[in-house]
Amino acid sequence: MLIDSHCHLDRIDLEKFDGSLDNVLDAARNAGVEHVLCVNIRLEDYPTVHGIAERYPDVSCSVGVHPGETDGAEPTVEDLVSRGRDPLVVAVGETGLDYHYHPDNNEWQRERFRVHIRAARELGKPLIIHTRDAREDTIAILREEGADGPRGVMHCFTETWEMARAALDLGFYVSFSGIVTFRNAEALRDVARRVPDDRLLVETDAPYLAPVPHRGKTNHPAWVRDVAARVAEVRGTDLDTLAELTNRNYDTLFGRG
Repeated sequence: MLIDSHCHLDRIDLEKFDGSLDNVLDAARNAGVEHVLCVNIRLEDYPTVHGIAERYPDVSCSVGVHPGETDGAEPTVEDLVSRGRDPLVVAVGETGLDYHYHPDNNEWQRERFRVHIRAARELGKPLIIHTRDAREDTIAILREEGADGPRGVMHCFTETWEMARAALDLGFYVSFSGIVTFRNAEALRDVARRVPDDRLLVETDAPYLAPVPHRGKTNHPAWVRDVAARVAEVRGTDLDTLAELTNRNYDTLFGRG
């Protein structure tokens, strides 16, 4: 049995599943996925995300605003804390820095990131971190804001071993998505090989980043099995062992809500 530690169930095109989220989750269960974390990226979408977690006992959720979101409500610490007190909310995020899509005038991103860290510290719940082309600032802000308190996960990790090690030193976990299965991702597979057993997670980031052999299709939680199988292969272990340790890590960091 596996856990998809990061997906966006509210953004999956249900036309491909006969219009039913039930079918998405049934496919996951049939593939041996026992739990799913549905990650929030806009405050306006939080009622939908939370509603999914209310409806399905094997789904938890988070609350947060993605660093790339520019057209919605700007979160405050109070906004995040008031929603984050709900027991179905197991994390704060997705938050972080994305300088790939927003390379200039990034102070608003950095301040939003700090708001999330402060909320996570107040709640005592972990952070879900998105980082792209912002390695130094991401780690610096995590250190400055005391994010080693709530800890969290570097989700959909695509950076260097040096950054992974800096995050590990702060008590963070490192999660790998379908990117680790891509043909040109050998450097990332080397990072996946080196992350300690007790800090490793797997995810889909569905509906994005479908793993090999499903590239180009709408990703969904059942395919976390393909991610886990590739990570197990590069670490020289079997899928059952990988599933056991990543499930244990998920429960240690997040719990089930």
